[in-house]
Amino acid sequence: MQDKYSPADVEQAAQSHWKAIDAYKAVEHDPRFPKGKYYACSMLPYPSGKLHMGHVRNYTINDVMYRYLRMNGYNVLMPMGWDAFGMPAENAAMANNVPPAQWTYSNIAHMKQQMESMGLAIDWSREMTACTPEYYKWNQWMFLKMLEKGIIYKKTGTVNWDPIDQTVLANEQVVDGRGWRSGALIEKREIPMYYARITDYADELLAYVDDKLPGWPERVRTMQTNWIGKSTGVRFAFPHQIKDASGAAIGDGKMYVFTTRPDTVMGVTFCAVAPEHALATHAAQSNPELAAFIAECKLGSVIEADMATMEKKGMPTGLFVSHPLTGAQVEVWVGNYVLITYGDGAVMGVPAHDERDFLFAQKYALPLKQVIAVEGKEYSTGAWQEWYGDKDSGVCVNSGKYDGLAYAGAVDAVALDLAALGLGEKKVTFRLRDWGISRQRYWGTPIPMIHCADCGVVPVPEKDLPVILPEECVPDGSGNPLNKHEAFLKCDCPQCGKPARRETDTMDTFVDSSWYYMRYTSPGSKDAMVDARNDYWMPMDQYIGGIEHAVMHLLYARFWTKIMRDFGLVKFDEPFVNLLTQGMVLNETYFREDAAGKKTWFNPADIDLTLDDKGRPQGATLKADGQAVHIGGTEKMSKSKNNGIDPQAQIEQYGADTARLFTMFASPPEQTLEWSGSGVEGANRFLRRVWAYSYAQSPRIAQALASAAAPAASEAQKTLRRELHKILQQADYDLKRIQYNTVVSACMKMLNTLESAKLDDGAASSALLAEGLSIFLRLLNPVAPHITHVLWQELGYAKVHGDILNAPWPQVDPAALEQAEIEMMIQVNGKLRGSITVAKDADKASIEAQALACESVQKYIETTPKKIIVVPGKLISIVV
Repeated sequence: MQDKYSPADVEQAAQSHWKAIDAYKAVEHDPRFPKGKYYACSMLPYPSGKLHMGHVRNYTINDVMYRYLRMNGYNVLMPMGWDAFGMPAENAAMANNVPPAQWTYSNIAHMKQQMESMGLAIDWSREMTACTPEYYKWNQWMFLKMLEKGIIYKKTGTVNWDPIDQTVLANEQVVDGRGWRSGALIEKREIPMYYARITDYADELLAYVDDKLPGWPERVRTMQTNWIGKSTGVRFAFPHQIKDASGAAIGDGKMYVFTTRPDTVMGVTFCAVAPEHALATHAAQSNPELAAFIAECKLGSVIEADMATMEKKGMPTGLFVSHPLTGAQVEVWVGNYVLITYGDGAVMGVPAHDERDFLFAQKYALPLKQVIAVEGKEYSTGAWQEWYGDKDSGVCVNSGKYDGLAYAGAVDAVALDLAALGLGEKKVTFRLRDWGISRQRYWGTPIPMIHCADCGVVPVPEKDLPVILPEECVPDGSGNPLNKHEAFLKCDCPQCGKPARRETDTMDTFVDSSWYYMRYTSPGSKDAMVDARNDYWMPMDQYIGGIEHAVMHLLYARFWTKIMRDFGLVKFDEPFVNLLTQGMVLNETYFREDAAGKKTWFNPADIDLTLDDKGRPQGATLKADGQAVHIGGTEKMSKSKNNGIDPQAQIEQYGADTARLFTMFASPPEQTLEWSGSGVEGANRFLRRVWAYSYAQSPRIAQALASAAAPAASEAQKTLRRELHKILQQADYDLKRIQYNTVVSACMKMLNTLESAKLDDGAASSALLAEGLSIFLRLLNPVAPHITHVLWQELGYAKVHGDILNAPWPQVDPAALEQAEIEMMIQVNGKLRGSITVAKDADKASIEAQALACESVQKYIETTPKKIIVVPGKLISIVV
């Protein structure tokens, strides 16, 4: 055994051993694991080329869980794959003039090597890559099945269109109304797209948030609930006589709206329609100014959040509709904040009781009519007040027959009257919209449809799947390269046999991530999306990933699972039993700012700090030039702030175990982790202590393992054993609740206990030492598997107990926790005044007598106590 800790040697030895025995290959129904399966999975990464510290933290959390559960008798699966389609690969391809496939596969190879260097317990035999035909064939197969069942359908959708790059942009690629790459003003464009009817499952998705996701964080469940957004209200029509050029009434003479506040219907003073609404289009034909305004509205983002915060603009159409209950004429405006894709593309304006409408009415001098009153409040049109929109406390006023009705009664009454007129009904709506899965991009799953001049749009026959995406294309910014790829485009119509052309839209990458975790369970399955092995592993026991995926990815995965269930592919309703959302990794930021306000960010590794006498930063300079930089504070590690830490550099300098130990120790898994160079060095010092102590004790461990001496004979030995088992007991509890930072603390405390123990040279002491170090190494193993593997081998434990990977988890010995004497605190009138040590089996009378005789307590007792309360094993409370 080497006397010095060499992380590189230790980790190479451990990883070579694991690879040689194929240590992490999971097999269904493995008889070695009597407690059955446990599927723990981290969200798969995008192959950007480098791991970041967020990856290290996420995968280490998963790995600690794997090793702990495996030692406790569970058949644990920890797989890994690659979310390999999407825009980043196209962007990189344009920047480097290489095909996205080449860039992607190269990055995967590099990142896989980085993961292996971390010593992760990944079953690589189950690796999946979303951009391979073996995987995306099943995206296409599901698309066809969903199309057959009517779950997939085609309709015109509004998208962000970049007129220079000739492509649709995702919402996050629109920056200040312009394309992130081209800088062009984005247009709202209506194009035919494929949609999945997720709204058909809205009720079930919502109900199961509470019924079947108890193992999810409350915050995520709330986010899911809010995103689904169930609302109860009334959909009704404003009648009109507006006719198109042919003389037909537009929309059959009815302009529909939906409202959750039908109690305010008598306060309508205007209506607003989306720029794409039929009434807006009709009005614009004879109004050039309105046509120009509508064209302006069609520029910019279609993101709902942006619509909520943007400046609300409008223009009157000159058209009027009739109030359904009073017959009064209501002016129709075009509003830039009204989306044609939401509801019916029109809203009723009640400025007296809706803040958005209030501000809009103030801007354009539109009338307000108060129709809700709250007792003790006086309405004023000067400025908006929150109570104006209070539906819980208000009653109807200035509303004719509805006066005096509270919200619920008014809703029912208005709904009945509108229904009697044939103009409306109560309705439940959802914020959730059907999932648009079409992307006008190259690097994605080809949508398996064919365009035939005679037969129309027809599906690719199932026997012809997969439709292979050509991997040699290099995007150049002029639109989807598939539109120019004749070998891909040309095909024969499967119905009539005539020449036809393939669909060039590809699928949203959320399709890839909606079910990848099930493909892990069925590696190599050629005849089915998933096979019987999926029934063994799923549903997943523990999912781990960032809070940024709390809505879209998780919602789509839940939806996709329900489709697979309804198709008879799976037997469960929800894919993830438990969810852990790990916190972000933070680091300091440093920058300089030029005269124009542009900031240049510098990596913390390139900065020298000036510290005060308490170690607090007082200034910073750039190492390269010695000039001052601004300290920007602590923020999430990101490329934009240039404050990331390269995990590979940390592994090369300190070893993977140090990186793992620090990320687990610095913070509880669900909270943010602040990077600390000194903390990393401290983690490395601890591991060096572990090695040095083990090396020093190795002769005694060998002696103990070769003998049959019983440990813990003397009181001192019993005290030491009690302390070790108390630490193990707490650590075991913390491991079960995934509080890995306190598990590392327990390891540190246990090493301190062992190092400070004063043991004689006898066999019993050696046996106790061997037991203690055995417990310690197994406790540390999930966090630092390399050093503990090698020490377990070198100290001889493997000859007795086998590989530490499969060694049984140390069990707390109840007998070790037994104490002959216990310490009890003494309170006088509720204040702590002292303590006594009593025999564990002392009776109440002797405990009371000993407490009253305690010198530190007597000065607070001048008379006979009124009451003495003894809480066995803990406390004596004296009342005087």
